[in-house]
Amino acid sequence: MQRNLLACFLLGFSTLTAFTQPITSQLETYELVTGKRTIIHRDTVRFEAPNWSRDGQFLIINEKGKLYRVTLKTGKKEVINTDFATACNNDHGLTPDGQTIIISHNDKRVGAGANSRVFTLPLAGGTPTLITEKAPSYWHGVSPDGKTLAYVGERAAADGIKDYDIYTMPITGGTTETRLTNAPGLDDGPDYSPDGKHIYFNSFRTGVMHIWRMNADGSQPTQLTNDRFSNWFPHPSPDGKQILFISYLEDQKATHPADKAVMLRLMDVRTGKIRELMRFRGGQGTQNVPNWSPDGKRFGFVSYP
Repeated sequence: MQRNLLACFLLGFSTLTAFTQPITSQLETYELVTGKRTIIHRDTVRFEAPNWSRDGQFLIINEKGKLYRVTLKTGKKEVINTDFATACNNDHGLTPDGQTIIISHNDKRVGAGANSRVFTLPLAGGTPTLITEKAPSYWHGVSPDGKTLAYVGERAAADGIKDYDIYTMPITGGTTETRLTNAPGLDDGPDYSPDGKHIYFNSFRTGVMHIWRMNADGSQPTQLTNDRFSNWFPHPSPDGKQILFISYLEDQKATHPADKAVMLRLMDVRTGKIRELMRFRGGQGTQNVPNWSPDGKRFGFVSYP
């Protein structure tokens, strides 16, 4: 059980974890030019990980294993039909054309424990199609052409030691995955640059969680942050000029727990300069997956006041 809980903290299915304290979740948007925060939806239940629809009209969140669309103008929440996939974790998103939802579903058919696998389904809802045969697999990024998925998986090496690394797979699925990282320590949160040339991710390979970038084929990994914070989940803006990521104020080692003091920060890709946007209570569930608006003027996130 302890190992399963650790996997929850590391790779994002805390929605299925029991929290004893009262929970308030706020789905918010942040406007870059003005710094304005707007609460779109608020509830006394834990929900997580917003994705912005390609038409700009709604956000997708997960709550208690299901997915919901929340209309920006009204804050109305509606369930998305995911058929048998009712144990979805917070690693979900949309293809570049906005017509397909990518989900990570804790699939009991492959056994207990860390059993997440990646599926796709139509935006309107429907029966999911399996993409990754192996478990656990947690989706995080899709290439700009929509042909390749990047995800995190725990696999055993030749020496039998298991580790979480970054893999890719054609969106059509299959049994052969491509491994992009092999450094000791957790690699997580892969998200493609808009030009498809790079993948941003976070890694614990130095003993501190930092933001990294590598070529889309896994070559030339480069560390981008080097400070005292635990930095997670980099998401490039639609124009590729900025990277949004979350930072824990206190070192969390290789975990990203919920309900901690965090801040959201922006990095200028060209200069490497980092700008703090805001501090609040969050962490797990705040912005695990791509969350920019299509025009790049805003992004969505979840806070837990």
